[in-house]
Amino acid sequence: MQYRRFAPWKTFVFFTKSTYKSSSVQEKQALRETMVPIVGFTLLCFCCWASFYFVLCFLNARRSNEWNCRLVTLVHGMVAVCITAYIGYVDGPWPFSQPGTKNTPLQISALVISLGYFIFDMAWCLYYRTEGLVMLAHHTMTILGIIMTLWLGESGIESCAVLFGSEITNPLLQTRWFLKQTGRYETPLGDAVDVLFVLLFVVMRIFVGGTMLYCELISPRPLFLIKCGGVAMYALSWAFMVDIVGFVIRRCKRWHQERDQRRRVAAKKQ
Repeated sequence: MQYRRFAPWKTFVFFTKSTYKSSSVQEKQALRETMVPIVGFTLLCFCCWASFYFVLCFLNARRSNEWNCRLVTLVHGMVAVCITAYIGYVDGPWPFSQPGTKNTPLQISALVISLGYFIFDMAWCLYYRTEGLVMLAHHTMTILGIIMTLWLGESGIESCAVLFGSEITNPLLQTRWFLKQTGRYETPLGDAVDVLFVLLFVVMRIFVGGTMLYCELISPRPLFLIKCGGVAMYALSWAFMVDIVGFVIRRCKRWHQERDQRRRVAAKKQ
């Protein structure tokens, strides 16, 4: 008996084609008409983010390329959080109770803006080789997830919610890096940034993200492929969580050492 090798990409193609074939002729035509401007808008956003980076490199030439790239990352994080927060809390629908709904123009715009950025940042990371496998996997899954959401034309609200939860800690992460580069990390400000980052990550990525994944899985509306993507993104959050736990342990040891050192110094003065 011969065994066929399992190919995940074939499974992805199978589910995508099955979903596409199940659509009506009108839906197929509307999908083709919608994807053309989406592709063009994505290329435009990619060019805008890349141009922003090159302008920063020109105006801020005394800083490193990574410094300027992280400035772009910081701006994208703030833009993405503001847009997706408005989508979730004002424009709707509520992602916990209405997953799997059709994409709205505002959701498509937010996803395309972020897709252009992630393509730029992925290319930058691969060129300069600055990130590890976990971060590259995060970028790859985010890009594929956004493309899948735009292609299927639904579950945009869940993707925007995931984008909000992923990017809300990004400004703190970039602030931490900038503090290190300027020699201000070993200060009370650096401690505050670390504590706020860990708390926000645990609350948003683990607890809130887990709740949303549960609502996604029990709802009959989202497609199976979307649910698989949600499980993969949540598993990746736990991979980051393992690194954060190690960081917290090291940070606590350093705080205890500094406290003991201050006590010894105080005892000597007495």
